Amino acid sequence: MSITSDEVNFLVYRYLQESGFSHSAFTFGIESHISQSNINGTLVPPAALISILQKGLQYVEAEISINEDGTVFDGRPIESLSLIDAVMPDVVQTRQQAFRDKLAQQQAACGMAASTSGNQSNAPKNGETTVNGEENGTHNMNNHSEPMEINIDVEIPASKATVLRGHDSEVFICAWNPVSDLLASGSGDSTARIWNLNENNNSTSTQLVLRHCIREGGQDVPSNKDVTSLDWNSDGTLLATGSYDGFARIWTKDGNLASTLGQHKGPIFALKWNKKGNCILSAGVDKTTIIWDAHTGEAKQQFPFHSAPALDVDWQNNTTFASCSTDMCIHVCRLGNDRSRHKQPQLQHHARQVGKALTLLNYGTVVIISGTQPCTLTQTQMHV
Repeated sequence: MSITSDEVNFLVYRYLQESGFSHSAFTFGIESHISQSNINGTLVPPAALISILQKGLQYVEAEISINEDGTVFDGRPIESLSLIDAVMPDVVQTRQQAFRDKLAQQQAACGMAASTSGNQSNAPKNGETTVNGEENGTHNMNNHSEPMEINIDVEIPASKATVLRGHDSEVFICAWNPVSDLLASGSGDSTARIWNLNENNNSTSTQLVLRHCIREGGQDVPSNKDVTSLDWNSDGTLLATGSYDGFARIWTKDGNLASTLGQHKGPIFALKWNKKGNCILSAGVDKTTIIWDAHTGEAKQQFPFHSAPALDVDWQNNTTFASCSTDMCIHVCRLGNDRSRHKQPQLQHHARQVGKALTLLNYGTVVIISGTQPCTLTQTQMHV
């Protein structure tokens, strides 16, 4: 058996990605030098770490159910074994002893039943009658076996499910077009795809592949970076995508690249169109947020207020937005202002990184609802 740290790190990295912890996965991948390993990620199946942990857990359960003489304990497990229980020697030994005690009780009960049955007569006593072979017409419930487990496989008819195949790696995000039956998806295969799910289309769902390339040696080559954020504009004509290659891109709904937005110095974690459709807002690992002119592709303003990677953004209106970060702060900013809009720009209600931020306008009050890991919601009100 051979286990290397590179293999363990890669499985943990993939688990973080598949679980939606894209920011943690990025940080872990950098620190563990995932990109320098020689592991071909396309050959590793999804949920590989969970699969190997499940097999290890099954092995421990099998180990517990084996008696000292090598025979297998014949009975159902007393209690299911958790992953943490499996790595605690005291718990494993306790379960093994519980199995042995239960086996001894069963053997003793079988011995008593055998000796008792030899002394009993099969005929009714003292005028008692039998009904269907049982005394006094009552059923002996002790003779009933344990309830049988019934595994029912529920199948969804093919006519009610649509499976979209085409990506070569994890799919991180998807978004419906607001006006048509188009679905956009972003993947670790450095592509986004637009799927046509028009119900009037009797053929299989068509897809447009939006390859994210970078310029090297005078030619376009695949960036080999994850596409982890995307958003449609309000009229559904343009799709914006953000990639770990540090570029945001604007595509037409026909799959043509309209413009490339390049000013972030590192991966882009989130981007959003404003309602008017003339600006795009992005957040990146470089601790900044940027408002882009959607028509020219130029950066209109960059906001360097965070002290750690910016994780998410959301518009309040066409010029004002909120951003959150691993620095445990939320900033509310406006296009044209060089500082946060309020006297106290840092809303430090969280003890851990702020993963999501939602801003709502309610009668002159900005209500900010933010979430952290693992499960904390914070509401903050500030007068505009």
